[in-house]
Amino acid sequence: MPTTDETLLLHLNEAIATIREKDQLFKVVTTKLRLIFPFDFIGINVFDKDLQMKRLFLRDYYGTDEAPVLPAGLDHFTPIAGSPIEKLVADPRVQQFTPQQYLADYPNYAPFNKFEKLGVKHITAVPLHIGGRLTGFLTLASRRMPDLTAADEKLLDKLGSLIAVAVANTLAFEEVARREQERTLQLSITNALLSIKQREPLFRAVAEALSQVVQFDYFGLRVQRAGRQEAFEGFAEFSRTADDLSAPLVALDPNRMNGLNQLDRSAMYHQLNDLLQVPALYTGDEFRAQAQRYPLLRQVYEEYGTRAMLIVPIWQRPDGAAVLILASHNPLAFRPEDLATVLALTPQIALALENLFAFEQIEELKAQVEQERTYLVDEINTSARFGADSGAFIGSGPALQRVQLRISQVAPTDTTVLISGETGTGKELVARELHNASPRHARALIKLNCAALPAQLIESELFGHEKGAFTGAVERRIGKFELANGGSIFLDEIGELPLDLQAKLLRVLQEREFERLGGTKVLHSDARVIAATNRVLADEVAAGRFRADLYYRLNVFPIELAPLRERREDIEPLLRHFVQRLSKRLGKPVRQVRPTDLAALQAYSWPGNIRELEHVLEQAIIVSQGPFLEFAGFAAAPLVLAGAAASPILAAAPIKTLKEQERDHILAALTRTGGRVSGAQGAALLLDINPKTLEARMKKLGIRRTVGVEA
Repeated sequence: MPTTDETLLLHLNEAIATIREKDQLFKVVTTKLRLIFPFDFIGINVFDKDLQMKRLFLRDYYGTDEAPVLPAGLDHFTPIAGSPIEKLVADPRVQQFTPQQYLADYPNYAPFNKFEKLGVKHITAVPLHIGGRLTGFLTLASRRMPDLTAADEKLLDKLGSLIAVAVANTLAFEEVARREQERTLQLSITNALLSIKQREPLFRAVAEALSQVVQFDYFGLRVQRAGRQEAFEGFAEFSRTADDLSAPLVALDPNRMNGLNQLDRSAMYHQLNDLLQVPALYTGDEFRAQAQRYPLLRQVYEEYGTRAMLIVPIWQRPDGAAVLILASHNPLAFRPEDLATVLALTPQIALALENLFAFEQIEELKAQVEQERTYLVDEINTSARFGADSGAFIGSGPALQRVQLRISQVAPTDTTVLISGETGTGKELVARELHNASPRHARALIKLNCAALPAQLIESELFGHEKGAFTGAVERRIGKFELANGGSIFLDEIGELPLDLQAKLLRVLQEREFERLGGTKVLHSDARVIAATNRVLADEVAAGRFRADLYYRLNVFPIELAPLRERREDIEPLLRHFVQRLSKRLGKPVRQVRPTDLAALQAYSWPGNIRELEHVLEQAIIVSQGPFLEFAGFAAAPLVLAGAAASPILAAAPIKTLKEQERDHILAALTRTGGRVSGAQGAALLLDINPKTLEARMKKLGIRRTVGVEA
């Protein structure tokens, strides 16, 4: 017959071999122990392999309504040194003592003080050994002095070895369960990153997944990326997770701290960055000390009641950083195991963030490409024909050669270019040639005519606007500078830009940053600026109509286009070019030009320059019937050629002023279109200018819409 001791050992062996659940296992162990060794309280401490740290693994109390509150930190690993356990480690055998025996050396040790108040008279400490290695201690406490014999102590020593195995097995099973939970969580986060493409839902999904393995009250992500203004840059965003995952985000925003200027805030961020670069957990007094040192942590300490924080860097690299932050009201909320768990999940969280930013970049690029497509389609539908067809680079005269040289010199750079020249000399074509010959040619050349829009709309065109920024702003609009990011922007008629917008343009040229109308987010644009004007900007600066600082920013590399009257040697090749192209487009035979007409064309001053030449030839091609082009029959036109007889008259005629020539030219276009200004059959299309610009010129020259009636 087995003895009672042998029966107890057999029962414990069987329990250890078959039971895997911690609470059930130790309920059996404590129940069996109480059959032989009556006790009121039981506790098990486990040690690390170096016997430097201890952790309370199990405790149970019997026969009392006032079980002592678990002392702060005992469920975490805490140092053995400085506690009564260090005496047990120094002499690892079955020992019996009273709380009073230890209180003399450890008067502030909370558990024993509580035991004394509960009437505990006796404590038995049993070492836990596995293979001769000390792994912990079993503590049995009772209100009365037990009568333990040497045989009882020997039995307790044997039981200690069995319980040590049970504890080790339980810890191993817990580690397996923890790793399995980590793998499940990793899969959960991976699934989230594959399906969620918006920031806040992704952050909430990650927070919810983490809350399954780590207890916390606030979850935060601080993200910084070089050259970008993040929604989460410069502060951490926290979301209540323990109570309500749908609660709104709250910001740890230093802008709400009175008395802090931008320099102070920058210094504060720089200081806090040192703390956020290494994995760490700060609890209790340690977190309070950090809160006293760092203003941002003091804010969460005071305003949100934060008493512990766990910090895990997700990445640290030259192009930015990302840090995960968990915070809790409980001063001892986080354990080293929690830090290890979150560290194991950082690859998935990093992948989730990278995936999120990739989705965002794709959406940004899609939006930009769509804007570019819309812009280019609109430009094709409303603009005149460009490229070689426009004729600005037809000819071989010295003036044209100088322009081509200047283009070849500056095109490979990102230098700002200012193109000046009279109306119709081909300034936009030069801008296109600059862009096409530059490294930016794969991206769009975005064009804005500063004289074509009312002043109040130019800012929206340049910088864009947010929904609701002004009456009629029913949706967000991307501005030309944002659209031109990575490409070039051509600002035509820059001299017409209002003074208040000149200051904002100067900021873009200097800082490469701007805000949309109605927005607060600072945007960056890497756009090469090409400006053009038919005014003498130096004179405009002297008259106070143009900012001197903006003029010097624009006039880095000037290109001046000569008027056609100074390129008379190029008129003949231009004429041949336009006759060939226009005849083909209009479905007319190619007709010759009489020598006398050619001489008259070369002698004419051409106030409208190449554009005027093209329009005169187009009219001649349309009306001509014989073998030669006929220039007669246009009484309202600025050029009247009636065959050979008309040429000497033209050559001898007095030269009109540019204003008179422009007025006559607009009147001729209005005569042809029946007074229509805009639309497919309007004078603006015929003259190749914006309808708004044409109306402004008509008003300036005293021309009414009704043909032949002057203001």
